Amino acid sequence: MPTEVILPKVDMDMATGQISRWFAEEGARVKKGDVLFEIETDKAAMEIDAPASGTLRNITGKERVDIPVGEPVAWIYADDELYEAKQGGMSAQPTEGGAVSPVSHSVASPSGLPAISPTRGEINESQGERATPLARRLAREAGLTIAEIQGSGPRGRVVRADVEAAVAAKGAATPVQPPAGIPVEVPSAPAPAPKPMSDDQVLKLFTEGSYELVPHDNMRKTIARRLVEAKSTIPHFYLTLDCELDALLALRTQLNAAAPMRKTDKGEVPAYKLSVNDMVIKAMAMALMAVPDANASWTENAMVKHKHADVGVAVSIPGGLITPIIRHADEKTLSVISNEMKDLASRARSRKLKPEEYQGGTTAVSNLGMFGIKDFAAVINPPHATILAVGAGEERAVVKKGEIRIATMMSVTLSTDHRAVDGALGAELLGAFKRMIENPMGMLV
Repeated sequence: MPTEVILPKVDMDMATGQISRWFAEEGARVKKGDVLFEIETDKAAMEIDAPASGTLRNITGKERVDIPVGEPVAWIYADDELYEAKQGGMSAQPTEGGAVSPVSHSVASPSGLPAISPTRGEINESQGERATPLARRLAREAGLTIAEIQGSGPRGRVVRADVEAAVAAKGAATPVQPPAGIPVEVPSAPAPAPKPMSDDQVLKLFTEGSYELVPHDNMRKTIARRLVEAKSTIPHFYLTLDCELDALLALRTQLNAAAPMRKTDKGEVPAYKLSVNDMVIKAMAMALMAVPDANASWTENAMVKHKHADVGVAVSIPGGLITPIIRHADEKTLSVISNEMKDLASRARSRKLKPEEYQGGTTAVSNLGMFGIKDFAAVINPPHATILAVGAGEERAVVKKGEIRIATMMSVTLSTDHRAVDGALGAELLGAFKRMIENPMGMLV
């Protein structure tokens, strides 16, 4: 018959113990006296030798699980013995009173443990803090030091219960062991980041012939790469406000009506025609100058504080998106911003922008109001720390001084890089923008 390997009793008070690690694997050849596993109790950590020579089979004693004393944890088969796989695992229930089960002829009796090597894991209590090996390990796994734990054992020795209490008090996730009989879930390594579906996996979802494949051009690849980088590396948070547009719309009407005429190949045309977006650009630039700490870019070594407000404006073009930049928008008049924006947008759609016309900038504006979008949150375009998403202006019922009246409202959402701009600072920036939009005369002086 195979030799039964049991969990021995190595301490007078021991009812259960844990195997901290096995030194031999299933199917390994072992010799009598080889170290099979390490056992750990509240008082000692010992290496347990093989009681016989042969092949190690049916390892049922799991690591980090409380095992009753005397419970078989494996079997050693002699060379001439027929291997018989054991069904199921070992019982995790302690024997009555924690006593050692009757053992077969070949069992290394708990009482007959002179062969057990001296307690190599015994603590040297004459040095340092007094604690059991199990308590030391549990404390180490919990990120605690023995010195900070109050011991309740003899002469103040720290035992397992003390560590458990310390972990609970600290509010940390307990690394201590559950009650006997309950399997321990060994913490697994962090799950790898999910991989996107492969091209083949995507195409298999659709019937062959029901689609056509349009290869990505460089612009689409660049947009995809930068958006993934931005969304996965920048800690975004979002702030939303409603702005009343009535004063701005009225001022825009007056300014456009007052635009001088100029001669062109197509005849006389107004020198400018302001859009709401032009005024949004100006308002955002002035808000950044009013809240200079938010006019920043994050780098790993320093915060880049910009001296001017260079506002990128998202422009949709065939096959992609690009953000030409209005440089020094804080210093330019509305008419200059309007005409410059028309020129940049026109050249963007024909892909004639120079790199310096769309690279850099200190913030950006993305306006989907012309499509009827009420509100949305845009993805920050590095190295910007903010981007303002602008929704459609619409008439809404608002309450003013206790009365309900109709006003043209516009929702704006500020996406913010939390590394560079905190919540209160972002709120201050958005508040400054709202003041500019609702008091547009301030943009003229």
